[in-house]
Amino acid sequence: MVMVSRILATRVIFRRTLSTSRSLCSCNTEIHPAPVEAKDFLDFVNQAQSPFHATEQAVIRLRKAGFQEIKEKDNWNNVLKRNGKYFFTRNKSAVIAFAVGGKYKPGNGFSAVGAHTDSPCLKVKPVSKKERSGYLQVGVQLYGGGLWHTWFDRDLSVAGRVVVETEDGKLESRLARIDRPILRIPTLAIHLDRSTSADGFKFNNETHLTPMISTVTKSLTGEPAKPLKTDTEINGDIPLAEKHHPILMHLLSKELNVPVDKIMDFELCLYDTQPSAIGGAYNEFIFSGRLDNLMMSYCSIEALIRSLKNSDSLANDPNIRLVSLFDNEEVGSNTAHGADSNLLPSTFERLSLATYDGDSASSNTATAYLEALPKSYLISADMAHAVHPNYSEKHDDGHRPRMHKGVVVKINANQRYATTAPTTVVLREVAKKYSVPLQEFVVRNDSPCGSTIGPMLSAKLGLRTVGMFF
Repeated sequence: MVMVSRILATRVIFRRTLSTSRSLCSCNTEIHPAPVEAKDFLDFVNQAQSPFHATEQAVIRLRKAGFQEIKEKDNWNNVLKRNGKYFFTRNKSAVIAFAVGGKYKPGNGFSAVGAHTDSPCLKVKPVSKKERSGYLQVGVQLYGGGLWHTWFDRDLSVAGRVVVETEDGKLESRLARIDRPILRIPTLAIHLDRSTSADGFKFNNETHLTPMISTVTKSLTGEPAKPLKTDTEINGDIPLAEKHHPILMHLLSKELNVPVDKIMDFELCLYDTQPSAIGGAYNEFIFSGRLDNLMMSYCSIEALIRSLKNSDSLANDPNIRLVSLFDNEEVGSNTAHGADSNLLPSTFERLSLATYDGDSASSNTATAYLEALPKSYLISADMAHAVHPNYSEKHDDGHRPRMHKGVVVKINANQRYATTAPTTVVLREVAKKYSVPLQEFVVRNDSPCGSTIGPMLSAKLGLRTVGMFF
């Protein structure tokens, strides 16, 4: 269970980031710098403003660690080797990386970790051009279950994937990120709405959660603006440049160094340009958006890479070590690149039936895939909510995740998490070996329960699964 131990070890590093405040009551004034691993995570998350960028950051680390890229569309026979390290992406927003044990043979199991690259955010609408009261606005959609009030009064920008036409007429996907604040969703001045103090901040997601990009005056070019066609006239024949404000298209054009008319389409996420940072008087906190679930995406990839530093470790491993980072967990995972797709099952099947080291005799029968599943173990890795000092009543008395108390194992009688007693025991024994504390979480009976990728993968594959949350 090397992969399990490595991901737990990575968690220990971050636990140290939260360890120096224990002596607060005794007036400890010794302040230590944050661990280098915590700073390394900041480098990761500050470059991962969209699932596409998160996948790119994972790929950069995998390449640096010597992983070889393969393609789903290719035949993997005569490519895969024992002790080999490989990865592939799907949709450029999901990635699977794996290392083949030196003693692996078809029918052996998989030591797997699953996480996801997406986070709740606002996304630019297909027709985003809006104008109101002298301001140019950008229409956005809500992605996932975000705390949308926190998006007001932020310095926002856009990042994501843009499809461009190259000089030779081919279509190419490129990543784009505008590294400065260009959007803002301002709140109404308190003088114009005194009810906010008494009744709380209330807003309409469609009319009030619309960012502005500029004033109309600044956008004037001397040419009359083309009016946006009515809904009944909108169809695929309208040029992209007429669906979005010219200034937004210009910024993308400048970022990608392509003419505006070569931008064919895009998928853009809004993000807060304020970078993630180490915080707290003792440098014990990480202040960041997208922790769910870029923290576990980072830890999973790093755990796989670090588990291979001792070459003997992989050489003596009878299993395949694998990390899968999916997209679209925040909206149910029911996409071609989500956890509810064929991405992981097809990968397991191909690896179980593949030829290794060019030796066709090493391949097994068609039952190798079915034999491998009950020999495998999956960690569904996501984030947990530590007890909030101002809302401690939101947690069950006996199941309050606390800072400095270790990794959280989530359990739910209605199977919202895939954890079982046997899978918990396995994790507990590994954690005990490496001195990593564990704590258990159960949601209150009068509170709704979340979920993640574990149950659907466990049901789809019949895998032993534990829900591990940081």
